[in-house]
Amino acid sequence: MKKGNWWDRGRDRKRYHRRTEWQRDNSGHRTQEQRIDSGAAGPSHRIQAHNADTIGSSSRSAASAPDLPGFYFDPEKNRYFRLLPGHNNCNPLTREGLQRKEQEGQRVRLLEEDERPRKKPPRAGLNSTMLLQKRHLGLLPESSYCRLIHELKVSGMRRHKLEVQSSDASSANTDNFRLIVADSACERVFTVNDVEHGGCKYGIMNFRGCSKGSLSVEMCDNLYFTNRKVSNLYVTNRKVNSICWASVTHSDSHVLLCLVGIAETPGCVSLLPASLFSNSYPDQPGMLCSFKISTAWSCAWCLNPQADKNFSTGLSRRVIVTDAVTGRRQTYGISSDVLAQQFALRAPVLYNGCRSGEIFSIDLRQRARRGTSWKGCRLYQESAITSVRILQDENYLIAADMLGKIKLWDLRVTRAVQQYEGHHNEHAYLPLHVNEAEGLLLAVGQDCYTRLWSLGDRRLLRTVPSPHPAGKDSIPSVVFSSQLGGQRGLPGLLMAVRHDLYYFPYNCDYQDGSHLSASSGGC
Repeated sequence: MKKGNWWDRGRDRKRYHRRTEWQRDNSGHRTQEQRIDSGAAGPSHRIQAHNADTIGSSSRSAASAPDLPGFYFDPEKNRYFRLLPGHNNCNPLTREGLQRKEQEGQRVRLLEEDERPRKKPPRAGLNSTMLLQKRHLGLLPESSYCRLIHELKVSGMRRHKLEVQSSDASSANTDNFRLIVADSACERVFTVNDVEHGGCKYGIMNFRGCSKGSLSVEMCDNLYFTNRKVSNLYVTNRKVNSICWASVTHSDSHVLLCLVGIAETPGCVSLLPASLFSNSYPDQPGMLCSFKISTAWSCAWCLNPQADKNFSTGLSRRVIVTDAVTGRRQTYGISSDVLAQQFALRAPVLYNGCRSGEIFSIDLRQRARRGTSWKGCRLYQESAITSVRILQDENYLIAADMLGKIKLWDLRVTRAVQQYEGHHNEHAYLPLHVNEAEGLLLAVGQDCYTRLWSLGDRRLLRTVPSPHPAGKDSIPSVVFSSQLGGQRGLPGLLMAVRHDLYYFPYNCDYQDGSHLSASSGGC
């Protein structure tokens, strides 16, 4: 009897120890949950610090959460949810849809931040008063002062919608913008707009600044040169892939268009007089020249006197340099498609960017040889080149590719010396915009964000969200100038998205023309 009691007491003691250990572990979890959820124990600042740490750890866990097949991770609820199969081709929970929703929420938040009157300066402690004092004391060179002032102006730009006045008052501007390209003086902007029945139409926007700070826009188009299949019109069915201004009779007298063929329609390169798109143009003249080319990707105009009135076209595995007056051609065979081109100004040298990631130069003073011995400077990036830009001293070149990499190359040592981070691109044909006078570099990404960098130290100065939801057909096309509209123009950023035109001025007190005309009777 005593032995049995001793054995029972031993078993009860073991069960008691196991129960107390389980209760101790479980109570520790409950105490931690109480500290996190209710915050009933401890000082308030400790609770806030612990909550901040918990939120930070949850965000870190969300960022490091692995992808599970058939599930998606919700960072707000900090848990996984099953992706249910869709019914009737409708799936409310898809990874792409959730990603688009998250990106759209981020775009809306950035738009709200852009509407605030005060924005964070691109550099800590940078303000106009400090810069002016350093300039008067001789502590800041004139070039550095101008560059930093432009950075301040860029960070303070706010969005304003422009009303485009058409030369034909009966037709409103309801066609979506596809491309806008400014001439060398930024007095005129050539536009390519989509039309409802397919294809596109061309036009030129003229800008007029007002002494009170407003900007007015007038669109002049010519339906005779409409890129669509319509009877009694210029009949084509091609996609405009590249545009540049050409100086044939005088500066920026023509527009060079590179058209990619669609279906059975071959591509071509056309040289159109800019006078066709004005209110005082003569009777419809023919084009100066047009060349039927099967696959034309890019084009560039040469301004060097040694190759006067010559332009180039980048094709599939070929580069053709053509004299616009005589029609004489010179062909260079290569092993890849040429997607981007630009001529140097001091010498007749053409720089080409290829689908293979190669960048090479062609000196037009040398005759074409067999093989690749005629190639000059040769550079390589990891993906297809979408844009090349030569700087003014012609010792540096900026190139962008389809991996979103933007690099500054030193042509003397054939080495990349800087890289500009933040650009987003996967497969789109997107250009670069360089403004050396202000020390700025601009690029529009495939995510529809316009980013501005400091050209000198690659600092990201501003990220401008698109006013419209992101999409393949709503990537903005931009023009940036300190003299938009000519010598007496206004500085700022011009953005075309869908059928809307927006202006981001330097002046924070900018007022649109309609407000001024209603309040003070116009300019």
